[in-house]
This record gives sequence, C-alpha cells and structure tokens, in this order.
Amino acid sequence: MELKPYSLEVEALDLGEDVRAVGLELMETESRELARGPQAAQIWAAVVPALAGTEPWALDFFSHLDRVREYCRTHALEFRQAAERCLVLPQPSQEALADLFLRFEAETFGVCAGTGVGETDAALEGELSRRGVDAYHAAYPRYSFCLVCDLQNGMATLLSQSLWASEVIRRVRPAAERLSAMVSRPQ
Repeated sequence: MELKPYSLEVEALDLGEDVRAVGLELMETESRELARGPQAAQIWAAVVPALAGTEPWALDFFSHLDRVREYCRTHALEFRQAAERCLVLPQPSQEALADLFLRFEAETFGVCAGTGVGETDAALEGELSRRGVDAYHAAYPRYSFCLVCDLQNGMATLLSQSLWASEVIRRVRPAAERLSAMVSRPQ
C-alpha cells in the first residue's frame, strides 16, 4: 500500500480557564480532508503510545459496549468491565490498536495515561458510564493525560497538566513521520 502524505497538526486549545488542552488534527496533506481509514488508524496507533512514552495507558469505551466486548473476545484482547457502562482495555499492541481504531473509528472513546492507569479508578469509570468524555474534565489532573478520540472527524483532544503542544509534537513526531505524517503547528 502506497502511503499518502498526511499532516498532524498540534495546537493549544482554549477550552476555558480550568482546562489545559491540546488539539491534534490528522488530515490528508494535499486535499486537507480529514483522515480516516486504515492509514489514519495506523498513524493514530503510533501516536497514542508515543504520547504515553514509558507510562502505562489504557483505552476507555463507554458506548456500544456489546460491540466492543464482542470484538475484544473474538480478537483475544484483554479488557475489563470497569463500571456499568465502561470498558477498559489496557495497552493493546500497536497492531491491535490500529485494528481497534479502524473498527471503532465512528465512536468517541478515550485514552488515559499515567501511573494510576493500572488501578481501578471507580470515580472516573463511574463518571464515564454516566457522562462519557465529559468525565475527563475532572479526572485529567490525576493522570499524565486523558485523550478524547474523535477519529471519525480526524481529531483527538488531549487534556493534561504536564503536556503542552510543543512537548506533544516532540513526542509524536518520530512515530508519525515514520508513517508519512508530517507533524506541525497549524499555519
């Protein structure tokens, strides 16, 4: 498969005084169309572990759980039922992550990274069950980051007290550029 050139734009977002956020937007470089499909899933699957670095991370799903659960079972992926409407998938391999991103591209889901990820966070998991991604607003200061993935729209929003746009660029550039995605700030 010939790789199309993509651009991953990274910029600080103003979501209010009490939120520190960075936006990541993946698009085809020439057409400026939002990136979807297998190559986009591969790029996102390289970006997420690069963002986490050496810290543990996990995916949080809080909608269409029957489909996610069935997918995990048929693909032998580890998961745990974290709350009534929350499944946590601890650190899938990059290949499995790309397949998950492609399969659930139309869903909004999250990623948490940091030292507490391996432990149960009943408060966050309960809030994810009730409020979806809005739960990350109160929880992200306890983690290195929480990432809201809206891959259908070629976007992810990173909430973090310690990662700013320049650090995100530094972390993800090598992984993204290996897959023909140039990383930059928007013009």
